[in-house]
Amino acid sequence: MSKHHLPTYVIVELLIRLSQYNYLIGDYRNHSAFDTGVMVKTSGGSISFPTHIVLRQFEDPTTISDDELSQMALRFRKA
Repeated sequence: MSKHHLPTYVIVELLIRLSQYNYLIGDYRNHSAFDTGVMVKTSGGSISFPTHIVLRQFEDPTTISDDELSQMALRFRKA
């Protein structure tokens, strides 16, 4: 998955969903896509998403459970 083929709105949607678990995440600034996932820089710090989560958010966001979202929010690192 390359940055040029990944719609930014998918990442922004994930950040919006995660903000209910950690308000410090902040707003989208930039991202870098790798084979294993996506590293996202926000106004509050950074967070990484596994590729399968980003794809699920793109294809069918309802398949990502609240438990998965709360666990992903723990990945956030303050700047």
